[in-house]
Amino acid sequence: MEPLSRRKMLQVGGALGALGALSATTPAQAGAPWSWSPLGSVAGAGAGADPRWVWDEEADPLVASLLDRGDAPLVNRVLRTWTRNGQPLPDGLPADVHQFIERARQLPSWVDQGKLATAVQFNEKRGLYLGVLYGLASGMMSTVIPKEARAVYYSEGGADMKDRISKTAKLGYDIGTANAYQPTGSMIVTAVKTRLAHAGVRHLLPQSPRWVAVAPEDIPISQRDMMVTWHSLPTTVMRQLNAWRVPIPTRESTAFLHLWQVAAHMLGIKDEYIPAMWSEANAQADQVLDPVLAPTPEGIALADILLDLGKEIDAGLLSKPILGSFTRFLLGNQIANWLQIPREPLWDTLLQTAWGPFIAVREALLPLPLAPPSYWLFDEFLRKLALLFLSEGQQINIEIPLGNRPL
Repeated sequence: MEPLSRRKMLQVGGALGALGALSATTPAQAGAPWSWSPLGSVAGAGAGADPRWVWDEEADPLVASLLDRGDAPLVNRVLRTWTRNGQPLPDGLPADVHQFIERARQLPSWVDQGKLATAVQFNEKRGLYLGVLYGLASGMMSTVIPKEARAVYYSEGGADMKDRISKTAKLGYDIGTANAYQPTGSMIVTAVKTRLAHAGVRHLLPQSPRWVAVAPEDIPISQRDMMVTWHSLPTTVMRQLNAWRVPIPTRESTAFLHLWQVAAHMLGIKDEYIPAMWSEANAQADQVLDPVLAPTPEGIALADILLDLGKEIDAGLLSKPILGSFTRFLLGNQIANWLQIPREPLWDTLLQTAWGPFIAVREALLPLPLAPPSYWLFDEFLRKLALLFLSEGQQINIEIPLGNRPL
C-alpha cells in the first residue's frame, strides 16, 4: 500500500488543526525521533508529541479561510495602522480576526516582568554583539537550515529579499527595545502579525509546484521548524557569547532567555516545546538544530543575496567580503564553504586577531558610569540605520502573504 502522506491526510481530514492532532501519532518520515521531554519546558508538562506534526491550530484555519474567501488584503490593509502593543485594534477587521488577535496578544501567565526589566539591562550593555549575532550568525545560519531556506525562497517573500529581511530585522529590533512587551512597545504586534504570516505560508506553499518538488514535508513551518529557527537566535547567540568569554551574570543570561521564551509563546509555539532553562535549550538544540544544518541550492542563493545587501552603498567592494568573513568567523569554515563564501585573507585574519581584544576593551569599560548608556545610544543608532536602509525609509508591514514566489 502507498504510504499515507500528510498531504493525503490533509485532503481526507480537512482542517490543519485536525491534521495536527491526528498526525501527532504518526511515525516521523525523516529525522531523529523526538525525545525532548516537556518536563523541561516552561509549561513543565505536556503530551510529548513530536512537534514535527504540530502546526498552529488557531491561526492556520483562520488565515486559510481569509485567503480562500478573499479577505486577506482587507486584513492586511486594516492592520497596517496597528503598531503598538496597547493600541486598540482598528475598526474594520472581520469578527473572527478581531477575536483571534485579542486572544493572541495576551502575554502568558508565566511572564516575569522583573526578568524582562533585567533583559533590558543586558541589551543595553551587549546590543552591538546582539546586532552582529542576530544578523550574521542567526541570519546566515537560516540559509543552511534546509526547510527554512526552501520555505523562504519559494514563498512570496523570497522574490524580494530586502523587504523580507527588513521584516525579520524588525522582529530583532522590536524584541531588543526597552519597552518590547509594554503597551508602548511593538513586539507583541510584530509577533502576532508574524504568526498570521506564517499561517499564510502554510496554506500557500503546498500550492507551489516548485516547493512541492523539493520539500520533504507536506506543510511547512511546523512547531519543530519554529523551534529550529528559535534556536538559531537566542541559543546560538548565547553559545557564541560564551565562546567569546563575554562575562554575563546569571541573572542577565536567564533574563535574555526569558525575553525569547515570551517571544516563542507570542509567535504561537506551544509552551510544552519552549525550554525552561539554558541547559534544556542546549539539549533541545543538540537534537533539532545542529543535525539538520546542510546546504541547499535555495540556501546558497539566499546567502548570496544577503551578502550582496551592501552593494547599493559600495557596489559590494568592501561590504561583501567583510560580511563573508564575518560569516566564516561566526559560523565556521564548513558552513562558509557550504555557502560558497570565498576566503578573504585580510578580513579573515583581522577578525581572528582583533575581535577578541575589541571585546576585552569594550567589556573593561562597562563598569564606568557612562558606558552602558553610551553603548546603548551607539548600538540603537546602528540598528535604526540598518532598518532605515532595509526598509528604504518606508513603514515595515508584516502581512499575510497573498501568493508564492512567481514562477
